[in-house]
Amino acid sequence: MDNRENENRANSLKFNGKEIELAAKMLDRLQTTIEIVYYLMEQEHEQSFVLMLMTAKNIDLQALLTKEKRDTDILFEIDKEEFLYVMLCQDTKVDGGYRFAERVIRNVLLDNGNEVYCTQLEIRAAHYKPKQVILKLLETFIKSKHENNTGEIVFRSLH
Repeated sequence: MDNRENENRANSLKFNGKEIELAAKMLDRLQTTIEIVYYLMEQEHEQSFVLMLMTAKNIDLQALLTKEKRDTDILFEIDKEEFLYVMLCQDTKVDGGYRFAERVIRNVLLDNGNEVYCTQLEIRAAHYKPKQVILKLLETFIKSKHENNTGEIVFRSLH
């Protein structure tokens, strides 16, 4: 059987059906919260924030993230079956977000977790629409999984 046309495309940006469903879940769960954080950034002259999208198997990732998060961090369960979570870390810059992810990954591996994928996106200004931020985070995560960047932190910044 011949491949369908869209299966022959080289590494172009495309989401399969499951990834589009995931994007819809993320938009539903994160968009309003990001709008609130944007308001705080503009009104209170807050610094940047970091979004971390993470999955790991053979470990209670939700419990670990809950234990590691600060009072100002917000944890979202995106897909329980896929062990997929997003952490919004307010008033956080590249270095703080990266160190946080390193600590979480180290603890996952110490507890014999595996298939760890972690993508972080630093947002420095409120001029991106929340939808753009969420989809960029997911796009980066999907590329990371396709490239099998397990155990690595894939970090991007939006200025």
